[in-house]
Amino acid sequence: MICLWWRSQQLAATGAQRRARFISCLITLAVRALREDTSLFQETDPSNHLDRGNDFMLLTPTINRKNGFPPHENKQIIRVSISLDIMSPLPTAKEAHELSKTRTKAGGGEKLRWGRTCYDRYLLPCVAEFFGTALFVFSGCASVIENSPGTGRLQPAMAHGLALSISIAITAGISGGHMNPAVTLGVTLAGGLDIVLLFPYWAAQFCGATVGAGLARAVASSHESFANVSGGAFDAIKDSDQVSAALLAEVVMTFYLVLSVCLSAVNHQSKTPLAPFCIGLTLCVAILGAGAISGGCLNPARAFGPAVVANYWAYHWVYWVGPLVAGLLVGIVLRTLLGDPRTRLAFRKREASP
Repeated sequence: MICLWWRSQQLAATGAQRRARFISCLITLAVRALREDTSLFQETDPSNHLDRGNDFMLLTPTINRKNGFPPHENKQIIRVSISLDIMSPLPTAKEAHELSKTRTKAGGGEKLRWGRTCYDRYLLPCVAEFFGTALFVFSGCASVIENSPGTGRLQPAMAHGLALSISIAITAGISGGHMNPAVTLGVTLAGGLDIVLLFPYWAAQFCGATVGAGLARAVASSHESFANVSGGAFDAIKDSDQVSAALLAEVVMTFYLVLSVCLSAVNHQSKTPLAPFCIGLTLCVAILGAGAISGGCLNPARAFGPAVVANYWAYHWVYWVGPLVAGLLVGIVLRTLLGDPRTRLAFRKREASP
């Protein structure tokens, strides 16, 4: 028995020593590899990082049979191209209309090209605006109707901003994701939408807003909660003394919103894939900032739908004039000062391509 116990202890010690020796070898290999090769990834040309598609040089060593370590002189250079198309900017409505798809016909040979029909070019964007606006207005009106007493303007601001962000994200590839006649006007003047679609977009947005407000009334918990807030219509202006301040607030805040849309989703020089987030956050800030002055409408369609459903028209014109004037101003500013050379009508220089 004593001999068997002694033998088992020897075997256990041998196994532990082997494991320790193996781990030691791995550590030694790692240390020597780091000394031999301090950098596996080297940028080919940092100055052309954006223009060359994020190319990197991957240095892959060949193994030296003699000592098992990769010497520097045996390195093979392989170019690795990393594409960042996942984070590409959102397409404008005009760009979305020009998309087409090509696929190879079964059996090879001839290629089939899927072009866009008249429905894709003119009706589909309006359908997307209708549904996007309906869902946005429904979410906004429901948040106002069912607003908790202690939250103030925070709940409606967050609901409107998040709903707008989602609506833009899901419809941007089809219609550009406007959901706002003032935005459509500014984008059209900035060159992001064919002027032929301006009035069809407006019609789709106003119809969608009416449907969304009607759905909000249908799901309201009680008629009292609906009547207390005029069905989500804007009733912040109580008398004529507030009109000038409310109108100015609507112009300034809508200018901020439409400018965010045009610079983040239309202007080629400043496009960003974070456009839905930026636009929704801008709407949140505008409602929190101008909510006590004008209600923070910034959208004639958002004002029109609840006004139709609740039949509340007091000072309704403010929520049309202010946002539309702001959209017009944004178009002028982009065409003269802030737009990129493709958009500006002044201060640009044409150069012949090499």
